[in-house]
Order: sequence, then structure tokens, then C-alpha cells
Amino acid sequence: MKARSLRRDLALGLGAGLTVLWIVAMLGATLIVREELDEVYDSLMEETTDRLLPFMAMQGTGDFPSRAEALLTWALRDADGVRYSEEADPADFAVGAPEGFSTIGDQRHFVRISGGTALDIASPLQERREALLGVMTALILPALALLPLCLLGIKWFTNRRLRPVAALSAEVAGRSPGDLRALSTPDLPTEVGPVRDEMNRLMADLSETLEAEKAFSANAAHELRTPIAATLAHVQLLRDASNGPLRERAEKAETELKRVVRLAEKLLQLARAEHAKNVAPPVDVAPILRLVAADFGLTADVPDAPVPLRIDPDAFAILARNLIENAATHGTDPSVRLHVDGTLHVANDGAVVPSAALNHLTRRFERAGSRTAGSGLGLAIVAAIAEKAGLKMALRSPREGSDQGFEAVILSNLAQYS
Repeated sequence: MKARSLRRDLALGLGAGLTVLWIVAMLGATLIVREELDEVYDSLMEETTDRLLPFMAMQGTGDFPSRAEALLTWALRDADGVRYSEEADPADFAVGAPEGFSTIGDQRHFVRISGGTALDIASPLQERREALLGVMTALILPALALLPLCLLGIKWFTNRRLRPVAALSAEVAGRSPGDLRALSTPDLPTEVGPVRDEMNRLMADLSETLEAEKAFSANAAHELRTPIAATLAHVQLLRDASNGPLRERAEKAETELKRVVRLAEKLLQLARAEHAKNVAPPVDVAPILRLVAADFGLTADVPDAPVPLRIDPDAFAILARNLIENAATHGTDPSVRLHVDGTLHVANDGAVVPSAALNHLTRRFERAGSRTAGSGLGLAIVAAIAEKAGLKMALRSPREGSDQGFEAVILSNLAQYS
């Protein structure tokens, strides 16, 4: 389901609400203006009738203008018959209107009867509609011109008021999974501030839990080294002093104790990787890689020029050692190659690792091959160091340019991998 935008919903909701209210206001104004215009026109008709009828009854109609008012026509009914104003249409007076106000066809009539004389004043409704249209045009056009400005004002206001919320969202989105520092977005609205505070409390609790877990792993591994080393020494003495089946058992115990020693060392490395700093100054990793590869009897393909990476030197040495050890343990013909852009390739020959298994190799204690070979922590340590340093790790099998083997690629922030 596509996420909804609070800013967009507020702007659209307020804009639509304002538009609807504006339309309702204009409709209400139209009704009120029409009623007021009807009252003005009706009042004009009544006043005109009351002013003309006495003079017409006494003097006749010869001296009166052809129209009673600019927008009115009349018909006079008396004993001499029916007389009309010059511009009057007799058809408008064909139906005798009752005394008072009435509407017949498209004409509004007012009839006053006095002494056997009836004066019928007619006003065209079209004139009223044109007047109403003129008044409403004068009201609506400025409002229409201001409506877009109001909508832009709503958009600007919602953007401004939601700017702290957007800043909080950007701060959360910019955090790496391992960054549990407290959120510090200032000036949050009272509705959003508690969300930030609760998130900070949650991250503080999670940070304490993770720190306790890391400390336990590091301390346990460190404390195990001395008794394991002492036990290994006793087993080696027992091996040297024994013969036959007892010697074979001592040799197996020695092998397993050495595995425990390596596991303790890996746990210490994992603890160091998880405690490593997120940001480090650039360091030339080429000589470090040469030394680590030489420990395994390998010659690394390293550029002559410096290869700077933002990573702690010890952390890079641990990363390179685990990659090379993994390649040597789980395959043959390991190779190490470093590009000038900081991309590191460590590969070997051997059976192809299924693609489904590649996604799980960076989990702790995950092995793709023999369950007894390696500790299952090497690639997990590499992944932890790479994440802390802002590097990316990609695993592929078969290796590049071959139909077999395995390859791990570490990319700097500037490198691309496809």
C-alpha cells in the first residue's frame, strides 16, 4: 500500500474545504442579493404606481412620459378603455393581473386600483437577472482571483508548519541500522514531540541491551582464552606422553581445543567490529593488505599508488584476514586483488555456492560447506566492519570469469558493482 503524505492530505483537505465553503458562501450571497434586488425593484414599482395613479386619474396620460421609469412600462384601465405606455407590449398585459404584486410570464406586475381606475406597472424579470448577474460578477471575480492565492497560502503554511516533522523524518531516514543515538530534531509540534521522545527511550533501551550483549560476548571470549590455553597445554603434554589409542584421543582433543581457540578469537573480532567507530579518517590500505596476505603465503595484487579508505586500520586488517582465511579454508587457489578505487576482490576455486545460500552467509555461525570447517563467523565479522565503515559487500558464486568458485567483493562509497 502506497504511503500517504500528511502534507499533501492537509493541503488538499484545507483547500477543498475552503473551496466548498467559498461556493456555499457565494450561493448564499446570491440568494440574499436576489432577495434584496427583488425588494428594491418591488419598492420602486409600488412607489411609481402611488405617484402616477392620482395624476393619471385627474389629468389623463397625454403629458406623461412613454415609460414610467427607466425600466418600467404601464397599462391604465378605466372607463375609457386600456391605454399603454409607448414602449409597452400589450401582450405583457393581456392577462389581467390581480391587485398587488404578481408574476406573469417573464414580467413582474404591480396593480393599484383607485376609483375605478387601475394602473398596472410591469417590470421585466430579465432586468433583475442582469442586475443580479452584475452584482454577483463584482463579488465573484475578485474572490476567484484571491482563491488561488489562498490555496497557495494554505500550501505554504502547511509546508512551514510541517517542516519540523519533515526534518524528523529525514533524520530517521538518514540513520544507519546501528546508529542508536538520540534523535535531536528541534521545534517539533506537541503532537509529534512525544513520538520522538518515545523513540529516543526505545533506542536507549535497545542500545543498553546491545551493549550488554556485546560486552558479554567480548568478556566471555576474553575470559575463555586463558583456561582454554591452559587446557590445550595439558592436552599437548598428555599427547606427548601417551601412545596408542590414548594419543589419538589426545590429538582429537587438541584439534577441538584449537577450534575453540579460533572461535574465541573470532568472537573477540566480532565484538571489536561491532564496537568500531562509524567514521574514521582516510588510511592507505594497500600495505595492510600486503601484510595480511603474506601471513597466508599469498601475494596480493595491489596498486603501486596509495588506496585510501575511510576505515580504522585494525578493522581493515581484521576484514582482510577473515576474507582471505575464508577463501583459503573453503576452497583452493585463493587470490587477493585491490583496485585503485578501493574495491577489494578475494576469490577462490571450488564448488559453486547455491544462490539461495549466498544470502545467508553473513549470518553468524552460517557455513556453506562442511559444518566442521571454519567458525561460521568470518563473513559476519566482515559484514559488520563493512557496515560500520560505510562500505558495501557483495558475494558471488561462481567467481568472476569462471564457472566455479566463490568471490567476495568489498566496495568503497565511490565504487559501483553490477
